[in-house]
Amino acid sequence: MAPVAYPAAAPMAYPSPVPVPAAMPVGMDMPAPATGISGLTERQPDLCKASTYASSVGQPGSSIPTLGLSRTYRVVEYRGIEPQDYDPNRIVFRLDAAGTITKIDCG
Repeated sequence: MAPVAYPAAAPMAYPSPVPVPAAMPVGMDMPAPATGISGLTERQPDLCKASTYASSVGQPGSSIPTLGLSRTYRVVEYRGIEPQDYDPNRIVFRLDAAGTITKIDCG
């Protein structure tokens, strides 16, 4: 069998190089360093007084309405969806798969 002759490939056109400045200009004003991230709320420990209800850990979640809560609260079920809005004065009751209160914190 005779070898097959292929036509020559067309030459490739490369883009022209981008000129690079020799040095950065001196005296450019740099932005001020960030001192914090705006829009975030600092998490303060037990601002909602969750420790007042610590005796409820281990109780069924159905007992939450009988606690006589005077402030806002949220119940987060096991693997439930929890909104990411943070309220340091809100009490959060976290339940396990059986509906038992496992943790109480602020948020």
